[in-house]
Amino acid sequence: MALYTIGDLHLSLAKEKPMDIFGDSWRKHDEKLKAAFSRLTDGDLTVLCGDLSWGMSLEETAPDFHFVDALPGKKIVLKGNHDYWWNTAAKIKRFFEQEGIKSIEILHNNAYSYGEYALCGTRGWFYEEEKGGEHDAKIMRREIMRLDASLKAAGDRKKLVFLHYPPIYGSYRCEEILQLLKEHRVPLCCYGHIHGKGCAGAFNGWHEGTQFKLVSADFVNFTPVRLPFFQDV
Repeated sequence: MALYTIGDLHLSLAKEKPMDIFGDSWRKHDEKLKAAFSRLTDGDLTVLCGDLSWGMSLEETAPDFHFVDALPGKKIVLKGNHDYWWNTAAKIKRFFEQEGIKSIEILHNNAYSYGEYALCGTRGWFYEEEKGGEHDAKIMRREIMRLDASLKAAGDRKKLVFLHYPPIYGSYRCEEILQLLKEHRVPLCCYGHIHGKGCAGAFNGWHEGTQFKLVSADFVNFTPVRLPFFQDV
């Protein structure tokens, strides 16, 4: 089982929502995703770093989830800022059962095993005290608690972290999330959310023992990124 990751599929198969307004690379991006995933096998695992569907409800996401379910391999999805369909874990799992979706799990206050590693994560959030209000601060505190819960759910296993929002971007630092990564000696943190010209300010590199990688779909040419430095299981 090889491990892959990609973020921000931004699917909208239930109703037309042209994505090429965000750049020419987004034209027919669902076809690009299907072609890229065809290189994977049914034994592989892909972590999807949020913003999977533009659907406003679980019912509206059905065509998008069936599209993802039909792609090779197992998938683990976490919440993005545009995943308005997101609901309780119980409701999402019940929806998957009703739709016959069998290859997708959700990452929410939990962790998944991958050999000697545990796959952890949450959405994250952008918050700067001098700009954000109490509402943003409350969301950030909740996301930090969810990441902490995910890391603790992993127990003593080595931990890989997947987020939607970057904890480092330009001069911005989310010190609370960075501290959690440091405390748990996380060797890799993958994230999405950043697109187009904004990718120039994204941080791809090492910070206090953790490697950070931007994996939003347009940045990685709509191709899942294989994480080869971790032994396949």
